[in-house]
Amino acid sequence: MPRPPRPANRRPAARPAPRRVAKAPPAQPKLILLNKPFDVLTQFNDSDGRATLKDFVDVPGVYPAGRLDRDSEGLLLLTNDGRLQARIADPKHKLPKTYWVQVEGEPSDEQLDQLRKGVQLNDGPTLPAEARRLAEPQLWERDPPVRFRKSVPTAWLELVIREGRNRQVRRMTAAVGLPTLRLVRVRIGPWQLEGLQPGQWREVSPEL
Repeated sequence: MPRPPRPANRRPAARPAPRRVAKAPPAQPKLILLNKPFDVLTQFNDSDGRATLKDFVDVPGVYPAGRLDRDSEGLLLLTNDGRLQARIADPKHKLPKTYWVQVEGEPSDEQLDQLRKGVQLNDGPTLPAEARRLAEPQLWERDPPVRFRKSVPTAWLELVIREGRNRQVRRMTAAVGLPTLRLVRVRIGPWQLEGLQPGQWREVSPEL
C-alpha cells in the first residue's frame, strides 16, 4: 500500500517585529487662577446637578489644587501637574493663604490676639495666624446676598493661615466669638485674585 506523501517542511511564520509606540510628550504644566463664585462645588461633576467648576473652566486635564468650601468665594488654583498640586495643597509646605472675612460683631484686641496666638478647636490647636482689622473691601455683590441682623454690627478681618483644615477660618472666628458671614480667599502664596470677577479665570506661569 503506498505511503501518504510526507508533508512539506514548513517554516514557522516569522513574527512581526514589535512596533515601538512613540510616547506622547508630557503635557506642559498649567496653572489656572479662578475666582470661584459662591454656591459652586470645588469639583467638576455632581450627580445632584449643583453648580461645579465645569460650568466655568473648559480646560481639559486640570484639577483643583486644594479646596474651597461651597459657601466660600474667591481664589482657587487648578493645575494638570501633580507635583505642583501637592506643593500647593499639602499643609506641610505651609503656603500662606489670605482671606477677607466678614464677621458678626466688632472684633476686640483680645479676640484678634487669640487668633494670632492660635485657637483651640475640637481637632486640636491651630497654628498662629496673622489677623488684622480691614476696612470694608471693594468686592462684587454676593448672589444671594449675605443675611445680616440689623441689631448686630459687622466687621471685616484679614486672616492669613498656613494650614488646610476643614472649614478652618469659620471655626477659628466662631471660637473667638466672631461668627463668619462671608468668606473670600484673595491670595495663595504668590498668586492673587486681583482683577478676576466671579467665574472668571486666567492662566499664569506655574513657577512657584
